[in-house]
Amino acid sequence: MVATTYTWRGTFTSAEVNALHAEAFDTRVYRDAEWNWLELVNRHSLGWVVGRDGAKAAGCEYLHVDFEDHLSSFYYDACGFVPTNAGLLALT
Repeated sequence: MVATTYTWRGTFTSAEVNALHAEAFDTRVYRDAEWNWLELVNRHSLGWVVGRDGAKAAGCEYLHVDFEDHLSSFYYDACGFVPTNAGLLALT
């Protein structure tokens, strides 16, 4: 079994996200000076999760993501997610 760690507001580099972005959108890898993900995420996000060592390598069969409707093209077309039925229960 592979040890996978997930860290709330974990550290990452702009280079890592630029490589991921290039793969997802079939573009070139931008330099940090062109597209600084550290700055963008810290300015626009309350939180994020950094996963290391790979979910597939740990034996996970599925990866689930929630998103707002206007982001569906990104997740379905660029990232390869497929629609599923899900439920939500407000606890407050």
